[in-house]
Parts: sequence; structure tokens; C-alpha cells
Amino acid sequence: MIKGVIFDVDGTLLDSMPAWKDASLRYLASLHVEGEKDLSEKLERMSIEEGAAYVKERYKLEQSPEEIAAGTVKIVEDFYVHEAKLKPGVRDLLEKIEEQKIPMVIATSSIREHVEAALKRLGVFSHFRQVFTCSEVGMGKRQPEIYERAGGYLQANPEEICVFEDALHAVATAKKAGFYTVAVYDAANGKDWTEITSLADYSVRSLSELYPFIREKMSKGKNHEKNYPGKPEYS
Repeated sequence: MIKGVIFDVDGTLLDSMPAWKDASLRYLASLHVEGEKDLSEKLERMSIEEGAAYVKERYKLEQSPEEIAAGTVKIVEDFYVHEAKLKPGVRDLLEKIEEQKIPMVIATSSIREHVEAALKRLGVFSHFRQVFTCSEVGMGKRQPEIYERAGGYLQANPEEICVFEDALHAVATAKKAGFYTVAVYDAANGKDWTEITSLADYSVRSLSELYPFIREKMSKGKNHEKNYPGKPEYS
């Protein structure tokens, strides 16, 4: 039986992947520079700092890599604060899980302030007990640490915790670490969907498809009345 839930944000709760994909193009446009059509694909596996260095060199910008990175992050921040929308079915799903008294936390690769701003604006932040970020943990989602930290906070074993993710590498990491994985379709990861569904314990194209899963795997819970710690400390 599921005793806790870990949610990814981008591509799972929020329809926000295009913001990251197009951020560098939007930054260049703000400088009246036209970016190459496949720039997003070239930057996809780079960090923000690596991408900024590439953009400076490729487009011969006078701005430093640090300035380019900061400008790109500001564009993404504005998107979270003002534009990001919930994916269809998110609000109902969170309410149904909360009705079962299952504690929920967030594990995200994004910047804490961006995620919290978007979820607060959209009125769903109160559903979550805690937020864990890769930058604060010190490792990305190709390593299991962020899931293990979140699992420790939830005070349950990995097999009793459901991880919702949309990206192949994240599903693979959580699955290998022993968590029950639910894959959520997002167009940004559509090319990997067949592989994702073969790997995940459960997969859905729409979050509304999860209602039978909730009835089957999540029972209203006496087991969840625990005292959860406050903001986690990172070493």
C-alpha cells in the first residue's frame, strides 16, 4: 500500500517544459538576435552555465556567460511567476490523494523559488508537506539522492512511496532505487514514451486516468498521521 507520494513538477504537475526549452531563444530575442532553429536541442543536455557559454561563443555576445545565465533564468522565472499552468487533472488528483490522507512532497530539478511561486499562484502549494530540489541536495535526478531524501522525510520504505515523473532518466533512477514509479506523459518526452512505459510500474497519458490507481493503491490512512519535520537541512 502506498504511504507517501513524491511529485516531479515540470512536465508532471506544470505544463512548463516549453519555458526551459525556449528560454535561450527568448533571451536572444530580447537582444534582437535570432537564434538557430535547433538551438533548444543543442542546449537540452547542458547545464544553464554550459548553455550560456555556448550561446556567448556561438552568437559572439558581449555579455559574460554569467550575465547570459542570469538573463535566461530571469526569463524562466517570469514564466513561473506569471504564465505557468497546471497540466489537466492536477488539481483533482491532488485533492483525491489528500482525501486519502497520503502525504505529498515535491522533488524538482527547478529552482525552489520558481516552483513555489507557480504553485502558490495556482492555489495548490498547500497540498505539499515539503519541497526538495536537486540544487539543494547537490545532485541531479540521474542519482537517487533527491528521492531518498524525500523518502526519508515521508518516513516510509521506497516500495511504499509512489514517484510521479515524466522523464525517462528520472523514472529509471527512482525505479532502480526501489520506488513505485508512475510515468506521466508529456510532449517534451514523447520520443521516449515507449521506453518510459516499459520501465515504469504504471503509466498514464492523462492524470485523470489515475483515479482507479488511487482507489487500488491508496487507502485512507491511519498510517499517515505522523509528525513531519520542518525544512530539511542539507549537508
